[in-house]
Amino acid sequence: ALIAVAIVIGTIFYSNLLAKKIEIEERQKISQWVEANKFIATSPENADLTLASQIQQENADIPIIQTNEKDSIIDFRNLDSATVINDRNYLGNRLREFKSAHSPILLVLSTEPYVADKYYYGDSLLLKQVKYYPLIQLFIVALFIFFTLYTTSVRNKSTQNQVWAGMAKETAHQLGTPISSLEGWVEMLKENQSDSAIALEMGKDVNRLKLISDRFGKIGSAPKLEEANVTEQVEKMVNYIKRRAPEKVNFIVNAPVESPVNAKISGPLFDWVIENLLKNALDAMEGKGTITVHIARGPADLIIDVSDTGKGISKQNIARVFKPGFTTKKRGWGLGLSLSKRIIEQYHKGQLYIKSSEAGKGTTFRIKLIT
Repeated sequence: ALIAVAIVIGTIFYSNLLAKKIEIEERQKISQWVEANKFIATSPENADLTLASQIQQENADIPIIQTNEKDSIIDFRNLDSATVINDRNYLGNRLREFKSAHSPILLVLSTEPYVADKYYYGDSLLLKQVKYYPLIQLFIVALFIFFTLYTTSVRNKSTQNQVWAGMAKETAHQLGTPISSLEGWVEMLKENQSDSAIALEMGKDVNRLKLISDRFGKIGSAPKLEEANVTEQVEKMVNYIKRRAPEKVNFIVNAPVESPVNAKISGPLFDWVIENLLKNALDAMEGKGTITVHIARGPADLIIDVSDTGKGISKQNIARVFKPGFTTKKRGWGLGLSLSKRIIEQYHKGQLYIKSSEAGKGTTFRIKLIT
């Protein structure tokens, strides 16, 4: 980009220098043309008009308008005659344009009384091309820079997505070995009647690990979306978090009771999103308060609001909460909300955003799913 800008600056400088030289040459050419016209008009009958006629005929590209001393138009050259006939304002507009571009060449015919012709002229096609070429080049370079930045951004996002997917799949792979080992130990404990209760609890934790491994394994692959009862999915995750939450935290689920609220979702990944939102709500309340999940069906979408009565999110952090690595916790990688947003928006073609947040009163996250 810097090299391209340097080239354009150099081109503009050189083009301006070239344009000035062409302007000087064109003014000299018009002056010679005026003198040739004067010579033809005032020369005796036996004068040799060959050179003057040649000079007169050579000017086929520089537009000229001839006026008297009062700027009344007398004649014109190298302008579109058809346009002059059809448009009464054409000559007047071009005359104003020529006046602003160049000072006229004056031909004094008489001093007493004063009679003079003025020759106003515009730029030739060549001069216009030289003047506008740097602007065209600048536009092309700007497009090139924009295209380069855009493709670089797309490539970086693609690389980032590949890193996310690779990290998730590697995590699932690493979890696989200890999970298999733990399953073997659980089976051995089940054979011992005295340890059956321990085996049951360990089995639950092993199943939980298998679920986590399954979630990570699905990152980067197109999940299979199936029709499911969203209310049941949410209630299941609320009950799971509730068993691990402090006693002073209340959980409320508001959902339509007259009919099932169904949507096409990937069960494991959708549960992961709800779990992340509930855990964030718990962390925000610091041991006491109320978490409310409100489920409602719109005309063409399904809305799930997860609200808490916690400390809220500051205005400067609202735009950053979904960025990878951002966290206000002492422990944590700051990946939960970022992954949740990816799951909802990339895999479910929905939306996840902060509906509202107020310091000291709480935050509401909203999920929108197309039904």
